[in-house]
Amino acid sequence: MEKLLNEEVTKQVKEYLNPMKESVTMVLFTQEGACNTCQETRQLLSEVAALTDKLTLVEKDLNKDAALAEEYGVTMTPSFVMLDKKDTYKGVKFNGIPAGHEINSFLSALMDMSGIDFGLAETIGSRLDKLDKPVNIKVFVTLSCPHCPGAVSNAHRLAMSHPHIESEMIEAQTFGELSQKFNVSGVPKIIINDEHELVGNQPIQEYLKTIEAL
Repeated sequence: MEKLLNEEVTKQVKEYLNPMKESVTMVLFTQEGACNTCQETRQLLSEVAALTDKLTLVEKDLNKDAALAEEYGVTMTPSFVMLDKKDTYKGVKFNGIPAGHEINSFLSALMDMSGIDFGLAETIGSRLDKLDKPVNIKVFVTLSCPHCPGAVSNAHRLAMSHPHIESEMIEAQTFGELSQKFNVSGVPKIIINDEHELVGNQPIQEYLKTIEAL
């Protein structure tokens, strides 16, 4: 099968991942039968995992491994979560293939999960300390959207910074019914706890304003 990442991009990705500090595990959920982009997602994650010994890819079946899928809140395929060096799930999830522009949020999440300091300001951290309720952040994207990776990275960094926050990238075209449900007509579209919405690549402060008002 032809590689998804050409030789030049493979070299760039390998160099980008070289500073990873600790190991990261990607747990990919697919399913038998109809599964749009499952094969491509598996291939992309496999190609990236082969570029560093700090990355491990584990594949599970949504139905056969239902208990694990429930533990990570996975209900769609393809979906994958990232685990830190202690195999702890920190709320970082991708629904759909993180290709096109979205490879940027994918690679950033790998670096952040490995322990690279992503510079969340102390003032933001102190505001997060007051959070005492579960927060789910959905970021709808398309692979051709240049502004979407920033929105996804901000959401994922918030999730990594607080155990009550979970964030997920959702590739809008793969999951059309969900996009319809949340009236996604432009991306990035950010949905917090399934009812509050932001549009565009918003700074982390805007996420926090919405979260604090819940």
